Amino acid sequence: MKKILAVLLALLMVLSFAACTKSGTEETSTDADKQNAVAVEDVKVGFIFLHDEQSTYDKNFMDAAKKACEEMNVEYAQKTQIPESKDCYDAAVELIEVDGCNVIFADSFGHESFLMDAAKEYSDVQFCHATGTQAHTAGLANFHNAFASIYEGRFLAGVAAGLKLNEMIDAGEITADKAKMGYVGAFTFAEVISGYTSFYLGAKSVCPSVTMDVKFTGSWYDEQAEKEAAQALIAGGCVLISQHADSMGAPTACETAGVPNVSYNGSTVAACPNTFIVSSRIDWTPYFKYMITCVQNGEAIDTDWTGTIKTGSVVLTDVNEAAAAEGTAAKLEEVKAKLLDGSLNVFDTATFTVGGKALESYKADVDTDANFEKDTEVVENGVFFESKHRSAPYFDVEIDGINLLDRNYG
Repeated sequence: MKKILAVLLALLMVLSFAACTKSGTEETSTDADKQNAVAVEDVKVGFIFLHDEQSTYDKNFMDAAKKACEEMNVEYAQKTQIPESKDCYDAAVELIEVDGCNVIFADSFGHESFLMDAAKEYSDVQFCHATGTQAHTAGLANFHNAFASIYEGRFLAGVAAGLKLNEMIDAGEITADKAKMGYVGAFTFAEVISGYTSFYLGAKSVCPSVTMDVKFTGSWYDEQAEKEAAQALIAGGCVLISQHADSMGAPTACETAGVPNVSYNGSTVAACPNTFIVSSRIDWTPYFKYMITCVQNGEAIDTDWTGTIKTGSVVLTDVNEAAAAEGTAAKLEEVKAKLLDGSLNVFDTATFTVGGKALESYKADVDTDANFEKDTEVVENGVFFESKHRSAPYFDVEIDGINLLDRNYG
């Protein structure tokens, strides 16, 4: 009996040791899962900006960076006036090697390839990039793209523009056939095409007779060129101007001429109190807080992240009641609710034509390659689905009602 008890006791001790060992292994495994997490006091974000705060585009990023890092209680460093060249790679390296940053963010489309070079070299650093197209096919675990459904914000801004046109028609200032808008664009990229098309469709949804002329400057930031483009559009009969360019050139031209203006990336009401109506923009604060949280928790950052109205990433400024049509703010809330619940789609193919015909099928260049081959069907159930297959825009369709005055800036 004593021998049996001794054997049983020994067996229990073995089982107990095995259980403890297993428990310890599981705990170690859990710790290992989080081994790449970075304590809040050790997170430092490096920001690379194409221009400085004089650019409305870059200032929008700068304001979000400051706000996010202060709210998250993390340090950050920034580099401004970094062109779309090897200078971007050099800036990233300096932010890592000198400033001690373990998260790098760059804000311009042309930064992407140079930032990817840095990502390949510094595998323990996370690299995030705005408006880029290559992360989902690059196969780099530490390289990420991000953008937002700003076409929804531009659609809303377009609704405000259309309401203003209706007010001008009702007041006898113009006739319905003279409801022509002008748009100052930087380049003939999909991002710009998506933007001006969604703006036009927003206006058309409330002012059916609207048409639009577009001029390009060949630069994201050229105040004189943007001002001259706006002036040329006004001289050509455009009675309201909007833009996808980054200076105060177009808004100030409108204020001088007394022409209503819908700006971008922030309110221009201080400089243009008589003509500014509203502005749409991407608020990058939610994304910056998201990427910082992922690094702190040792979690993977989405390869291709798209912000929305719901995430607080697509926003409008306050409506300038002094220039906007009466009832604009209420109408924008009504349309916004439809975008949120999915009952309204910006690129509903029933709302536009291409060469006089409905767009029933379309392949977009989603997977970027050297030949710019169109590779992905993007029309489903009567809707062109922007941002479904990639965060960066790929809507590059030339629809009826929009007249491009030049095409040399691709």
